[in-house]
Amino acid sequence: MDDQLTPEERTLLLKLARQALQAAVCRDRLPPLDLQTLPLHLQAPGASFVTLTEKGELRGCIGRLEPDDPLAEDVRQHAVAAALHDYRFPPVRPEELPEIEIEISRLTLPKDLSYGSPQDLLQKLRPGIDGVTLRDGFYRATFLPQVWEKLPEPEMFLSHLCEKMGVPGDLWRHKKIKVQVYQVEEFHE
Repeated sequence: MDDQLTPEERTLLLKLARQALQAAVCRDRLPPLDLQTLPLHLQAPGASFVTLTEKGELRGCIGRLEPDDPLAEDVRQHAVAAALHDYRFPPVRPEELPEIEIEISRLTLPKDLSYGSPQDLLQKLRPGIDGVTLRDGFYRATFLPQVWEKLPEPEMFLSHLCEKMGVPGDLWRHKKIKVQVYQVEEFHE
């Protein structure tokens, strides 16, 4: 990513995410965001994923691939959604808050990845760098670049991503599907 956030902007986004998480879990009203008081990077449209972990284990992760709202508001919305609406987990409870850690991933715009064959696709992926989105009709799923840490082999990465999408894990080997890649600026508490 060419346009990195400053350390102060990162700290402010983490603070906004923590406030949104706290308010949502405690069923408090989230105060409105005064965008005019924020740095320009945080006022500009941005896409993010907010990942929550508890004792090193995933506790929720929700985000958006393309910018729609100001980055600061996008982060707040996804902090709330990761805590309360990730279908893989029950909602975060107030007593869990001290153990929850927040990670924010700010995304670049996704770009189509053209490839000729399954082998070509494997060679064009950049483990540890690219986030990957697969699309096949109405099915879609994405893995952030951080997932490469757990699935470092491109074949396994694509197979697990197909399964996440709700299709057979080997679909990418037998059918040409739409592939997009993006990068992230990742930071955490």
